[in-house]
Amino acid sequence: MKIALLEGIHPVAKENLEKQNHQVELFKQSFADDELIDVLKDFEAVGIRSKTHLNEKVLQNSPQLNAVGCFCIGTNQVDLQAAKKLGIPVFNAPHSNTRSVAELVLCEIVALSRNLFDMSSKVHKGQWEKSASGSYEVRGKTLGIVGYGHIGSQVSILAEAFGLKVIYYDVVKRLPLGNSHQVGSLSRLLKESDFVTLHVPETPETKKMMGEKEIATMKKGSYLINASRGTVVDLEALASALDSQHLAGAAIDVYPSEPKKNSGGFETNLQNARNVILTPHIGGSTQEAQFKIGQEVSESLDIYFSTGQTIGAVNFPNVQANPMIQGRRLMNVHKNVPGVLGEINSIVSKKGINIHSQLLSTDEEIGYLLMDIEAGANEAFNEIGSLSTNIKTRLL
Repeated sequence: MKIALLEGIHPVAKENLEKQNHQVELFKQSFADDELIDVLKDFEAVGIRSKTHLNEKVLQNSPQLNAVGCFCIGTNQVDLQAAKKLGIPVFNAPHSNTRSVAELVLCEIVALSRNLFDMSSKVHKGQWEKSASGSYEVRGKTLGIVGYGHIGSQVSILAEAFGLKVIYYDVVKRLPLGNSHQVGSLSRLLKESDFVTLHVPETPETKKMMGEKEIATMKKGSYLINASRGTVVDLEALASALDSQHLAGAAIDVYPSEPKKNSGGFETNLQNARNVILTPHIGGSTQEAQFKIGQEVSESLDIYFSTGQTIGAVNFPNVQANPMIQGRRLMNVHKNVPGVLGEINSIVSKKGINIHSQLLSTDEEIGYLLMDIEAGANEAFNEIGSLSTNIKTRLL
């Protein structure tokens, strides 16, 4: 397969894919819609990070695209529904950078409680202001974690080692790790926490979930950390709470609108705020994390292209395939309507083709079928591909 890797994805991804005889081209940058469509016309798969947006327009104008790899945790930069309807599975790396994000959060908790950013800036400017005023230990304080998934639970473990009391809020019941415990409402967590850290996905429900009301509910003198998604926090409300000194500080790694390329000129209303750490979306940007992400997603793409397996795809029925192909393997994505499997089996049967095995998994909209068949596969492939219910058919 010809695969494009955008946004400076770790070279290990290219190495792994080329070892499996895929043709890979690396691009350091991201592309806007029309330019991206032009780039993708030569590739059957694409690997992206957070800056590239694969919207419906791009996907519909890339008919040769068979798979997408998101070399990160988030997949909100891809129109998952449009991709699914076009028969394009999307893979990501849900675990690989959890430690990197968790370590950054713990670093920021200590830095905020000691005013390290402001102290360091003053010394860089030649000012010497040694003082313990407004500087505190984190031991014995309460950390509130909003979203207790892969990252939130890692933060929980590290935080307890620092002597923090940990509480968390999640919309689903989660098993507590260590001595942490789940609270029943966001409001309670905000009222009880000295530090609040957010680890939620970008959804309509989480958009500005930390608005003026929620920030006002936080303890006076507490701190807010957001390394999740930029739309989760109302930055104007946060700036106001910092200006009034209701909050003692904040650390923000993600923003509602972020540049597509590294450059100067980025602005936010928090840039002159006191005791605020601003970073350019680097929560998962460590060499270790990018290496692991490169390995994980490239492996998912290769397994999909070589066997049809979709385990780990975020928008697709998950099918675990036998790596050994008997004869030829037909991969068919179709509309999930009654009778499709019967039609496909009828085509194969009428041609006298023996079926070694078949696997089918469906969701409410599509079905995904893997079928190992004997001689005559090309004829069956053409006829199955012409069915009105067909979305995408490939033959291995």
